[in-house]
Amino acid sequence: MKAKNSEQLTRQVEALIYASEMGIGIAEIRQVLGVLYETEIAEEKIIEALNEIRDRYLLDEQILELRSINNGYQFLTKPVYYHTINQLQAHRSKKKLSPAALETLAIIAYRQPITKLEIEQIRGVNCDYSVHRLLEKELIKIAGKADTLGRPILYATSDLFMDHFGIATTADLPKLKEIVREENTIGETGD
Repeated sequence: MKAKNSEQLTRQVEALIYASEMGIGIAEIRQVLGVLYETEIAEEKIIEALNEIRDRYLLDEQILELRSINNGYQFLTKPVYYHTINQLQAHRSKKKLSPAALETLAIIAYRQPITKLEIEQIRGVNCDYSVHRLLEKELIKIAGKADTLGRPILYATSDLFMDHFGIATTADLPKLKEIVREENTIGETGD
């Protein structure tokens, strides 16, 4: 493929920056375009293309900007949009809970206030990470200290938990009888 004009070269450079997962340097851009065009591209032409791209993205209607970070070029959201992007990230991170974290959260919701040791006795495994993640996501809170030996921390659900699951109080949680199906019970059943 032969380089037809500087506009085409600029588009190719822009495409490389856009598609790159991390910053892409001038040397790598030259190498890729050299293979594409079957000829060596002068560094000055790449720099001209980068300057043209940078200028185009400086316009107010653009949400991205071209930034040079650690000798590589990448598109980043303009600072005016950081708060919006941060809200999206916070929203998405609150959605993702591992099965272990959900199990830990359910135990806390139904048995609160509860100590970490009691949670671990119910689950049968260490729950440090799950408790930490739930605290980080503000779905649980520290509800004080138990009056037992060592005064362990008590955990309970937070107001954000109530908001997230759309309930007013823990009394609105589904009753365990509603959740547990009879075929999951152990032992003899009376007639």
